[in-house]
Amino acid sequence: MTRLRPRHRTRLVLPPRVRFWAGVLLALVTGYLIALAQSAVVRPPLVVGQDGVPPAGGAVGVTSTLENQGGVFINIRPAGEARTLLVYYPGGLVRPQAYEWLGRALAADGVQTVIPAFPLDLAVTGINRADVLIRKFGGDKTVVLAGHSLGGAMAAQYAKSHTEQLAGLVLMGAYPAGNVSLRDTRLPVLSLLAELDGVAAPADVRGGLSRLPASARLTVIPGAVHSFFGRYGPQKNDGLPTVTRAVAEAAVLKEIRAFIRDLPAT
Repeated sequence: MTRLRPRHRTRLVLPPRVRFWAGVLLALVTGYLIALAQSAVVRPPLVVGQDGVPPAGGAVGVTSTLENQGGVFINIRPAGEARTLLVYYPGGLVRPQAYEWLGRALAADGVQTVIPAFPLDLAVTGINRADVLIRKFGGDKTVVLAGHSLGGAMAAQYAKSHTEQLAGLVLMGAYPAGNVSLRDTRLPVLSLLAELDGVAAPADVRGGLSRLPASARLTVIPGAVHSFFGRYGPQKNDGLPTVTRAVAEAAVLKEIRAFIRDLPAT
């Protein structure tokens, strides 16, 4: 009987130069992926007060503290008695202190602002985070929920099931998700659109009005971009502003102040 000789597979041997550059490329790709994962998991520290002065200067006696109530949050309190509680959901991957300027500015109007930190800085990981903060600080205050970008979408989702707890909703460069509708509610809503927003497409923000109460008001912030709602620096794919950040912040502040002032007393 004839015995078959085993076949030997031919191994592809790359030239040393090719192996070297393949190794370099693999190392670069691996390093890049590790850096991406690290930036998502290891978030910058929470520091209050360093960049919180509003465009027109801060009110006297305002305090900003880091506290823990169902998770870490920034608590911005006016010098006198607070009549309104603003719970603010930050944008995706944005640290809460980016919105401290707004809370400090509103403190002059008797507004207490609480800005929760979310795991990985993604509000989608804790949509009901407002519950514990409203129970802790709401009391007899007028309660307003606000959010920027992804935080605004999650704020709208929370509001859908908690309209009785809220006196108003403010969306900044944001709109409800396609499966979320507040159309049948009577919740006062202010939607702020940055004119040159390159992240939250203006057409999508306007389209989101169909899922908001008929009374919802859309206001365009002239010359502003998506990243002007918070102080976290430039953002990829965002538009190019034609006004300064201070001018945009002043316009945002004016609209939110008027909205809160006109809310019915609770």
